[in-house]
Amino acid sequence: MSATIALNRADFPEEFTFGTATSSYQIEGSSFGGCGMSHWDTFAATPGNTMRGEDGSIACDHYHRWAEDLDLIRDAGFDAYRFSTSWARVQPLGSGAANEEGLDFYDRLVDGMLERGISPYLTLYHWDLPAPLATLGGWQNRDIAGRFADYAQIVMKRLGDRIDAAATFNEPWCIAWLSHFLGHHAPGLRDIRAAAHAMHHTLLAHGRAVEAMWAMGASNIGVVMNFEYAQAADDSDASRAAARLYDGIYNRWFLGGVFRRAYPLDVLDGLEPHLPANWQDDFDTIAAPVDWLGINYYTRKLIADDGTSIWPAVREVEGPLEKTSVDWEIYPEGLHHFLTWAQRDYTGDLPIYVTENGMAGHDVLEQGAVNDDQRIRYLNAHLEQVRRAITHGVPLKGYFIWSLLDNYEWSLGYDKRFGLVHVDFDTMKRTPKRSWYQLRGALSG
Repeated sequence: MSATIALNRADFPEEFTFGTATSSYQIEGSSFGGCGMSHWDTFAATPGNTMRGEDGSIACDHYHRWAEDLDLIRDAGFDAYRFSTSWARVQPLGSGAANEEGLDFYDRLVDGMLERGISPYLTLYHWDLPAPLATLGGWQNRDIAGRFADYAQIVMKRLGDRIDAAATFNEPWCIAWLSHFLGHHAPGLRDIRAAAHAMHHTLLAHGRAVEAMWAMGASNIGVVMNFEYAQAADDSDASRAAARLYDGIYNRWFLGGVFRRAYPLDVLDGLEPHLPANWQDDFDTIAAPVDWLGINYYTRKLIADDGTSIWPAVREVEGPLEKTSVDWEIYPEGLHHFLTWAQRDYTGDLPIYVTENGMAGHDVLEQGAVNDDQRIRYLNAHLEQVRRAITHGVPLKGYFIWSLLDNYEWSLGYDKRFGLVHVDFDTMKRTPKRSWYQLRGALSG
């Protein structure tokens, strides 16, 4: 029997927002419209960094096909669209004059949303750092915080009167740790000092941008963080300690900076010697007040000690649960955990949004259709945890599905498909999947 979306609008508060999300580099095509080179272009140009050397130079050609894509959002019944502006498109050098052609594109995009009754939710940075800034050290350098604030002002001056919400960053953990310590994303470093500097400077840039936008009279400003449910792989003290440290690096560091003016002590044990000088003096800026928190959640990880003495000495262990096509375990209960935990320990009455939730499936286009029942089951299970969190008092205001389109999945190239809509990357034809149709029915009810 085919899976169905069991919940509908009537199961959620009247003003609850349902949306979908994308990011600029993953869909727009960086070779259009005067867009500058980003560090993802240069990262992908190095053999071995991405699948088959694929990059986002064309991606989904959203730069030219944006109207068709907005129609898909409207026709599914979504209330809102979470999109990102590309720093490299707006400021190709990362500083100085703006690229008017790029700003004009985002003007058309936002106006197109409003014409279709779609609320624009802007993210200022979803990983496409201008290559000239990367050459200078990127997030390792303190002065990038001021440059990012300048970029935020340029975007908000042009778009701020028409957007409903603005986030500074998407997933600081990926920007800093995944990219500077684990080396899986651009700039591809494996350097603890670079990672520590990036973890601090990303938050400093967040605070500087919030201050700059407040000074312009902007409102409804937030930040989007990603979370993984870290569980000990066994009952040993070593595995429990490793899982706790993994949780600290991944989940508690960034929340602690923004909402507690402090970093977790267990993570500081390893990172403090590598942090920039006088880092403690920046918390007044880092903790600039925000209006909401975005939570991105996909999976859990089983964690064990790696048997070495080299900090952080953690390793992932394969778990027994059903997995997606990127081998992420499906663990819906983790979403409820993070929603209730973040509200209880960090955000209080501050509105929270689930800004990304979704999965990569083994999606095949057959006879003009894609039957993605696993995704439908995934969404059902996570929507139930969203509803459960609301009943437990979490001030949860919206839920955004990742992603609207199959797109460029970073180092994994174009093989992994997260979209509600299938994209043929040879012809760029869009084909809504069964999950899209199921959501359309649920959102109309």
